Amino acid sequence: MEKKDFEVWLENLSATFYTLTDLQKNETLDHLISLSGAVQLRHLSNNLETLLKRDFLRLLPLELSFYLLKWLDPQTLLTCCLVSKQWNKVISACTEVWQTACRNLGWQIDETVQDTLHWKKVYLRAVLRMKQLEDHEAFQTASLIGHSARVYALYYKDGLLCTGSDDLSAKLWDVSTGQCIYGIQTHTCAAVTFDEQKLVTGSFDNTVACWDWSTGAKTQHFRGHTGAVFSVDYNDELDLLVSGSADTTVKIWALSSGTCLNTLTGHTEWVTKVVLQKCEVESIVHSPGDFILLSADKYEIKIWPIGREINCKCLKTLYVSDDRSICLQPRLHFDGKYIVCSSALGLYQWDFASYEILRIIKMPDSTNLSLLGFGDIFALLFDNHNLYIMDLRTEKLISRWPLPEYRKSKRGSSFLAGEIAWLNGLDGVNDLGLVFATSMPDHSIHLVMWKENS
Repeated sequence: MEKKDFEVWLENLSATFYTLTDLQKNETLDHLISLSGAVQLRHLSNNLETLLKRDFLRLLPLELSFYLLKWLDPQTLLTCCLVSKQWNKVISACTEVWQTACRNLGWQIDETVQDTLHWKKVYLRAVLRMKQLEDHEAFQTASLIGHSARVYALYYKDGLLCTGSDDLSAKLWDVSTGQCIYGIQTHTCAAVTFDEQKLVTGSFDNTVACWDWSTGAKTQHFRGHTGAVFSVDYNDELDLLVSGSADTTVKIWALSSGTCLNTLTGHTEWVTKVVLQKCEVESIVHSPGDFILLSADKYEIKIWPIGREINCKCLKTLYVSDDRSICLQPRLHFDGKYIVCSSALGLYQWDFASYEILRIIKMPDSTNLSLLGFGDIFALLFDNHNLYIMDLRTEKLISRWPLPEYRKSKRGSSFLAGEIAWLNGLDGVNDLGLVFATSMPDHSIHLVMWKENS
């Protein structure tokens, strides 16, 4: 048949074919297939595969593929990665999908990372770590041995743990190796804090002292309290040291000279915690960058504008019960934006700009949890038996870790959190190092560490 005649015939056939029912079309095709030879059948097979198995990820523009992939959950996407190398390449490069999946798990996102394949790897790491937490397998334990009497005070910073003991010594430990870096003779320590050069101690002998790590020499002695000093904090920029005592007062000292600059009164119970911290929010009474002093006793948290004047007046007193029937736990969180403390009623979070209670997180009925650390995503809590991680978005406990019979302290000085950056969201890097430390009846220090996430 001539080409022109064939085209006319094909056009007429096509017009007639369109008028048939589906059943008639199927019968027509069956008949034509039965009349076909090997060449026609091979041609039909090749074209059918192309028509029926269209790879839309290959055919669509990349931006449209990414848009469609956003509607799938991560587990489905991981399954789709197994379809072909091309699918795996496209799906792995869908940055927004994997970043969202990481955020949903409570992980921090550094959007400056340019590597398009980076975030799928981060998500897989995140899934593994979160499963370890869920299965209570994310941590491991270690011990520090060296003191010969009760360890009363602990303080952690930048991979180093300071311990103050009833054996009249303080030690500085490298947590990663378990090695003691410095050991110096001191008084009996009820509270310790430090930097690279110096150690500051509060003592049951009613004094505060400053010591040089390298020589062990006492460089300053602060006398004036009439009760044990349970908490100390300082700031080199201000040349100030603050101390809270069993005499119910807070004292402000000149760090370099040891002179007492002011005594703050108003507490009616032992002052078990003082925190000197920069404010990060604007309000009527303070601005970002102002230094704020928080002092806490059994029932109240007092706020002092320490950065403006030494002779300051209390800005606000926070409490959870008007009749003082509910005690506060000794641990206190303040990051310049929020104040958080735990009580028998639950976790209380105050907005520092307004002093209003933002929320009260009720604890499970079966546990009396105390606060160790509080972040944007997670909170670290503990009771007499376990360490807990709470997802603050759902207020559910997502992980626990058993604790030994540790030495309990009503002042909260014999247990503490380690690294806390991960409380604002894990990122695959900050889930390492010390999680929790506490002193034991045998004078050792029990450490809970992150297990390596391979």
